[in-house]
Amino acid sequence: MHPSTALATVLVDELVRGGVREAVLCPGSRSAPLAYAFEEADRSGRLRLHVRVDERSAAFLALGIARSSGLPVPVVTTSGTAVANLHPAVLEAHHSGIPLVVVSADRPTELRGTGANQTTVQPGMFGGAVRWEVDLPAPDARPGQVGAWRSTVCRALAAALDAAGSGGWVRSGPVHLNVALRDPLAPDLDDTTGWGEALDGRADGGPWVRVGSRDDDGDPRTVVLLGDLTDPAVTDLALSWAAASGWPVLAEPFGRLPSGPTVVPHGVLVAADTALVDELAPGRVVVVGRLTLFRELGALLRRPGVVVEHVTGAPSWTDPSHVVGLVRPVTDLQRAERSADPSWAQRWVAAGESLSAAVREAAGLGSAPGPDASPHLTSVGVAVTVASLLGEADTLVLGSSNAPRDLALGLGALPQPARPVVVGNRGLAGIDGTVSTAVGVALAQAAQGHRDGGGGSAGRTVALMGDLTFLHDTNGLLVGPDEPRPDLTIVVVNDDGGGIFSTLEYGAPERSATPERRTATERLFGTPHGTDLQALCAAHHVGHVRVGTLAELAAVLAERGGLRVVEVAVDRWGHRALRDVLRRR
Repeated sequence: MHPSTALATVLVDELVRGGVREAVLCPGSRSAPLAYAFEEADRSGRLRLHVRVDERSAAFLALGIARSSGLPVPVVTTSGTAVANLHPAVLEAHHSGIPLVVVSADRPTELRGTGANQTTVQPGMFGGAVRWEVDLPAPDARPGQVGAWRSTVCRALAAALDAAGSGGWVRSGPVHLNVALRDPLAPDLDDTTGWGEALDGRADGGPWVRVGSRDDDGDPRTVVLLGDLTDPAVTDLALSWAAASGWPVLAEPFGRLPSGPTVVPHGVLVAADTALVDELAPGRVVVVGRLTLFRELGALLRRPGVVVEHVTGAPSWTDPSHVVGLVRPVTDLQRAERSADPSWAQRWVAAGESLSAAVREAAGLGSAPGPDASPHLTSVGVAVTVASLLGEADTLVLGSSNAPRDLALGLGALPQPARPVVVGNRGLAGIDGTVSTAVGVALAQAAQGHRDGGGGSAGRTVALMGDLTFLHDTNGLLVGPDEPRPDLTIVVVNDDGGGIFSTLEYGAPERSATPERRTATERLFGTPHGTDLQALCAAHHVGHVRVGTLAELAAVLAERGGLRVVEVAVDRWGHRALRDVLRRR
């Protein structure tokens, strides 16, 4: 089977599963695989196909059917001006809120911009008139693409119908699937050769991704993955829901610092224990929020046979592995689901608790931050110490590299008397502007405290970041003499370079097996800078203190000191060693 035939077959099948009952097709060569797939669906009675020779009329025909039926209706064209002729109907669908689905065939990437016949820039052609669009690349003869194709169709239909809900701000409307197709375009006359993976969709005949509430209790062996949530109230709601349902929670440290009877301490380390996960084998994984930190948590979603659900408050959902089967609204968290296997959930929690002593020892934490703590400095020890000293009214701002990962690894190593709000720029997880973001959070928190308390003391703001993140936005320290100054402590874990890369494949020992390789790794990823942070802070008239132990760090954080920087030096190559030790234990 040709790749273009496989892609067209899957797209049409998923459109039908998603509720498409009528489609309009215009003739063309590049769109031939789609034409054959729609004709087969028409011949088998799965939908009704209408063929028209004029694209503008075809689009308005599809619009009329969609307007009357309320169902999404695809209009299918070849490339070039054929797509442009759909624009008037797309505009009408946009302003009328009609679920018109444009499916345009296109040349593959290697032919764009070369002057190839009937080739223009089709992605973005309809501008802001479409609710959602995607530029599907030309398929290759390899497995692993079917899930992506099917979930892409589900996203398009959800956007066209506003199925995920957006508070009434967005109505139904047009969407655009631009589909690159590579020769050969006609199917084999004797199409007996298979494809690298099954082209089948869900066994129950439903769509790859369903959007809506669950109306029954799920699998008794359910694991909840808690990701980035911008609203701490949703974090609290999710944790309460998981506790009431009896589900173990593996959490990233955002929204509000996770805590509760079913939160698994050091959850990422437990997830990394493949033998344990195989033994406890979840039947369902519910993702609340957006996972951004750990491959080990993402691997739970790709386990064979596991049912994956995503709870989101946005009109879209996160699914880079194309495995989500049900997208649920946040309101679903108000109804507990009863677990039939509470002992199974407790085994997850116990597995995490069994690691706490080892984590404390490896991270240099001792039994608690203070005079008895080990002088051995690690970034995990710093992160846990900072978080443990903050209260529920406080806010912790995390940089995007090691800081959130260190805190997640250490969660559960120490008793957490309070749960600060934890924020980070996780939308794209860049290091840009982190200092300025923290300044903004601190200023807003002080203003809110003034409004709420009539001038009383507000919760404090502490930021935790690496040295490169700090240096990338030292302009955030530029606060004019007449400008409001934040009450902000910035804790900088200084490993003199890009410490996170030592924890990735680039920092593997074999990458530094020879002097030449070590030099290359150090230059390209270590990026040492040798900057004197104390001098830099002095130039900005910002307070600076360097600490050498966790006890000193705790003592400094016990006091509020306006805008200041606390520097903690650690060994850059110790990040990987520490995480390797934790995973082995």
